[in-house]
Amino acid sequence: MQERPGLITMRGNPLTLVGNEVKKGEVAPDFMVLDNSLTPIKFSSYRNRLCIISSVPSLDTPICDIETRKFNEEASKLGEKIQILTISMDLPFAQKRWCGAAGVNKIQTLSDHRDAQFGIAYGVLIKELRLLARAVFLVDQKGILQYTQLVKEISNEPNYDEIWNALKKIK
Repeated sequence: MQERPGLITMRGNPLTLVGNEVKKGEVAPDFMVLDNSLTPIKFSSYRNRLCIISSVPSLDTPICDIETRKFNEEASKLGEKIQILTISMDLPFAQKRWCGAAGVNKIQTLSDHRDAQFGIAYGVLIKELRLLARAVFLVDQKGILQYTQLVKEISNEPNYDEIWNALKKIK
């Protein structure tokens, strides 16, 4: 398994990402994660929908909380043809609790805690922490990666303007 050191930092300290880097134009790798009721979900089940995948370290941290709430707010404006998925290593029970407390109900939170299939397939598994890096991926209805953003400093939010501009180009 490929290791990519120093691509991201946490408070300025370099971290190592595990897995292969995915790139625009490639077929989005399939993976299996768990929904909030422990049901296995394959990413391929979202084919024919444009998907925004938001990868976050943990919903119970301030920046992940802000980011996920922003995506939930935007989801109501995007319509039924676009699905927003937020994936973390949080346990499904914790995700369900967090969504209920935060009033997040327009996006789907998914857990990669069991096998890290998503983290490895998309190259965002942090070796030192066994958490996911902060990243955003746009996958079109045919399953092709149309945009990727890896946030260099894990304690920063993604560039939302870049994401919305990329989304406009592929809608």
